Amino acid sequence: MSQDLNEWTPRTRLGVEVQEGRITSIDEIFQRGARIQEYEIVDSLLPGLIDEVIEINLVQKMSSAGRKRRFQATIVVGNKDSYIGIGQAKLKEIGPAIRHGITLAKLNIAPVRRGCGSWECRCDASHSVPFKTIGRTGSVKVQLMPAPKGTGLVAGNVAKKVLELAGIKDVYSKTHGDTRTTSNYAKATFEALKATYNVVPPTEWKM
Repeated sequence: MSQDLNEWTPRTRLGVEVQEGRITSIDEIFQRGARIQEYEIVDSLLPGLIDEVIEINLVQKMSSAGRKRRFQATIVVGNKDSYIGIGQAKLKEIGPAIRHGITLAKLNIAPVRRGCGSWECRCDASHSVPFKTIGRTGSVKVQLMPAPKGTGLVAGNVAKKVLELAGIKDVYSKTHGDTRTTSNYAKATFEALKATYNVVPPTEWKM
């Protein structure tokens, strides 16, 4: 564990179970349907997460005290192996905004079901999405569809970053709405990936 984890004092029952070794896999947490409220839980169970800055905006607001400026950072984290998270933070300085965005992305971590749902491929490998999914944020709608091996990521640059960090290698996508709103585009892609867990395919049915 890192020095930060050695100094970590859990504030939740879930955190205590993780620190004491009673929970050793993040899959157990999602199977329980438990909510992650401490980023150290993710650091313990998913070491080596990669973070990517998707967008940094300067946001200005007029008030009675004058003009207030904040930096809004949108961050994506993932392990390139079925886990992805996204966070957005708004603070006075860029550095703290990015760090807080990373923390929020870890708290928002979600599992992604991968597979090969393409009728052209049917290789049973975990390189694409298992079926068509849709994610929406604001005016942006993202549709992800299975693609055969070797297709690559047929998506915009923002969606590609999110898909790569989730471990998706081949996918077709369609977008609707204002994809120039980078943060909404990234969030809609994230929601489409989360939707892979809304349906359990027949191969995972428990008899």
